[in-house]
Amino acid sequence: MRFLRFFILTFLILVLLGMVLVQWLAQKPIPETITYGMSFNTGYARELGLDWQETYDAILYDLGVRHIRLAAHWPMVEPENNQWNFEELDYQIRRAEEVGAEVVLAVGRRLPRWPECHIPTWVRSYPREAKNAEVLSYVETVVERYKDSPAVKIWQVENEPFLEVFAFEHCGKLDDQLLDAELALVRKLDPTRPVLVTDSGNLGTWYGAYSRGDMFGTSVYVYFWNPELGQFRTVLPPWAYRVKERLLRLWYGERDTVLIELSIEPWLIAPITETPLDIQFSRMNVEKFEDIVDYARDTRYDRQYLWGAEWWYWLKVRHNHPDMWERGRLLFERPEDDGTY
Repeated sequence: MRFLRFFILTFLILVLLGMVLVQWLAQKPIPETITYGMSFNTGYARELGLDWQETYDAILYDLGVRHIRLAAHWPMVEPENNQWNFEELDYQIRRAEEVGAEVVLAVGRRLPRWPECHIPTWVRSYPREAKNAEVLSYVETVVERYKDSPAVKIWQVENEPFLEVFAFEHCGKLDDQLLDAELALVRKLDPTRPVLVTDSGNLGTWYGAYSRGDMFGTSVYVYFWNPELGQFRTVLPPWAYRVKERLLRLWYGERDTVLIELSIEPWLIAPITETPLDIQFSRMNVEKFEDIVDYARDTRYDRQYLWGAEWWYWLKVRHNHPDMWERGRLLFERPEDDGTY
């Protein structure tokens, strides 16, 4: 009986100490303001049947976005070996310069949007060493082209490179030597800008990305769906992000951190243009938008990049459903010319 009481008392003390430790780790200042940004993807706009230039311009001029993440998808900029196409990116960077927007420019074979790894057809059969050399050549070409742009503020190298669970079929096992070579190359070509490395907020361990980048970015997904479980909301509380970040700060030192991908579009397994609108709205709508923004606010990141403006615009111009677009606009309203949101 004495041993049982000792065991129970010890267990309760450990639980109490654990709760105190978690509470301490979760401490993070509440930001006075949150700067909201947006990711944009040319290929996704085309998939929706939109004019990508019109969509991008609407994001900048109508929605009012002034912080934007762009992706230099390899098949887009080098569709054939040493045949370069910068029409899309040149336009996007030029427009960002015109309105004074700040750009996170992502480079690498693994960049945002399914199938995660975007590799030109011409290079897929190359042996590993030759393929890696082509990756570095492409990265170098993109960085050299845009490193003098005043709009480009951050280089993102790869996208969630340590997350293999959703993309192993397309991306294979992480080549961390190639990742380190890409990071070293970007820093050599442009030592004036920070390099961002990202990881999944729901599934990532963060340490690989956090330890390598000058900046660290996490994704935040609140609503999910799969055929077995249907729709479900994350069980991860917002303070868990603060705890993970604090632990890594203690181990690896200070890093500038950002919420780089806050999803506000429906989680689907079929193409969005083949999915009935009622199903789309059952998985993402204005009420869920509000819930996601509230959740993200509690993570206490002072910079948050949303994900889904192409879908909002598609709903507005193709289906006469402007609600998501108009709700998004509220996030980007700001006092005139002071640069804050």
